[in-house]
Amino acid sequence: MTTPTTWRKPPFIASPVLRWAFYIAVAIYLVGTIGTLPIDWERASEGLTRAGRIFSGAFPPSFARSDLMITGFMESLKIAILATVLGLLLSVPLAFMAARNIAPKPVYFVGRGLFILARSFHPVIVAIIFVKAVGFGPLAGALTLTIYSIGFVAKLLAERIEEIDFGQVEALRSVGAPYLVTMVYAIVPQIMPRLVGLGIYQLDSNLRASAVVGIVGAGGIGSTLANAFGRYDYDFALAITMVIVGAILISEAVSGKIRKNMT
Repeated sequence: MTTPTTWRKPPFIASPVLRWAFYIAVAIYLVGTIGTLPIDWERASEGLTRAGRIFSGAFPPSFARSDLMITGFMESLKIAILATVLGLLLSVPLAFMAARNIAPKPVYFVGRGLFILARSFHPVIVAIIFVKAVGFGPLAGALTLTIYSIGFVAKLLAERIEEIDFGQVEALRSVGAPYLVTMVYAIVPQIMPRLVGLGIYQLDSNLRASAVVGIVGAGGIGSTLANAFGRYDYDFALAITMVIVGAILISEAVSGKIRKNMT
């Protein structure tokens, strides 16, 4: 009769000496980092008092100016939809440029460089640049989220193109089909489910991001929230926050249901 064996997860570092040395080094680093942070404890304690004043003024939430809230949310929705559509339209050719298996090397490096550049900056930084360039309002938000969409969708779509069944491409090339025909009939049908899924996810993501970039003046419900805080209307700000959270939860549920039905 054989004795049953139980599987145990291997340790992060096999050598006990090196493992404990690593743990001690991490602990020393954390203690040293926290100890050298320029924390003003007196100001921090005063901040707790101010935070208490803000939270006490936020309850109960005020929905008295619901018209402003609805206007801001609808603006965010329009920004998210426009940015998603523009982002998808620009991401498709960029993804073909950045796919190693179908693009020439110079085109490949240009395509990769473009969406790496789009992914290099946080949307808030891009929003500040566009606010300075085109002024306050939803245009800056739509341009910001378009760049944000390109950085995400083009990268994942290019990776999907690199994973396609290349036999269909070779079959069309063997009968002399031009590049555009090969792309439309051999590549696009294979990547279309991924493109639709990315579009749904990016719309959901852009709706969340529109609330963030609006705080720096890029339109949408975020601008309404920033104005409420600027006027010390904490009860109205809490109501706006609740609407944002509720809208994101609903959009997450809807997009999740759609993605589930697609699989």
